[in-house]
Amino acid sequence: MEKLITCFKKKPEAVARLICFPWAGGGSIHYARWGNVFNSSIEVLSVRLPGRESRAKEPFFENMQQIVDEVLHLLLPVLKEKPFALFGHSFGAHTSYAVADALKKVHNIEPVHIFLSGAPAPYSETRIQTTKRSDLSDKDFLKWLASIGGTPPELLANPEVLQLFLPALKADLHVVENYKCNTPLSPFLSCPVSCFDGKDDIPHDLQAWKDITTGDFLVRMLDGSHFYLKDPGNEQIILDYITKHLETSEMDYL
Repeated sequence: MEKLITCFKKKPEAVARLICFPWAGGGSIHYARWGNVFNSSIEVLSVRLPGRESRAKEPFFENMQQIVDEVLHLLLPVLKEKPFALFGHSFGAHTSYAVADALKKVHNIEPVHIFLSGAPAPYSETRIQTTKRSDLSDKDFLKWLASIGGTPPELLANPEVLQLFLPALKADLHVVENYKCNTPLSPFLSCPVSCFDGKDDIPHDLQAWKDITTGDFLVRMLDGSHFYLKDPGNEQIILDYITKHLETSEMDYL
């Protein structure tokens, strides 16, 4: 499991675990540090995909099924131990969906809550019609990256750093752009689903996420563009929200 997960603070006494999936090109550190912020009731397990950090020499995954297979293979025993929730932003939101779908259909296990951010449902019309970016030239790709915000200008201006950053980002975008799934014929989950997004990001069909659950459904818009969650104020709002809902998860789980 250590290959897949970064956990800054192990909390054996935690009421619940929060499994976090990175955005496209992202590593595990951003979410792993949440483990130092949450109190003892929530343990954070941040997913580290191949091609980055300590897995830099491993080839990138080419499709969503490879991600799902590895997560289920390595994390399934952990997910059976106590209540868990999923969090994912953008590419990570789609990964969260794919993992939740497989967990329920193959193992009849579901999270106590799913927190989704900055992404339309993978089966929504707006997402299906989205222009593919992973095949763009590096020059055009960087123009698009700058336009959505959230990437530090100094990174975009540093060719050496970009050489390390771009391959992972393009690989993840290739995965999500080629990930196809149908609108659920009926909700396959019963847990609450909460969606967050930046008010200035391109519009996402967040309401379509309601199709996956019979449980409570919430959409909350926060100030900012695509990477609104990097703002400390917005991040605190999200962390407080997660804490409020996961601290009572043990009662729902029993």
